Amino acid sequence: MKATWKHHEDNKALDAKERAELPTSVYAFPDKRKEPLNNASHVRNAIARFDQVKDVTDHEREQAFANIKAAAKHYGVDMTETDWHDLGKKPHTTNPTHKKPA
Repeated sequence: MKATWKHHEDNKALDAKERAELPTSVYAFPDKRKEPLNNASHVRNAIARFDQVKDVTDHEREQAFANIKAAAKHYGVDMTETDWHDLGKKPHTTNPTHKKPA
């Protein structure tokens, strides 16, 4: 699926008013305006919370995955997942507390 995500020039943290003013092309789920992808931190958040997004179809998840991949590439966020079904199944980043003792 082709990504609909487009880079937005403002990559700072947003308040509610600024978020409401973002174009739909900045969101992972553009029709629902869920999961803004306006900076690397938001991209990582969208990856981590992907499976927690409610009231979206499988088609919308497929579109969101394409958008997240495009934004991740733009912001230099590493993604190991190759399919939207993989998101949320495991921690995206290494957590030192999850390491097994030697």
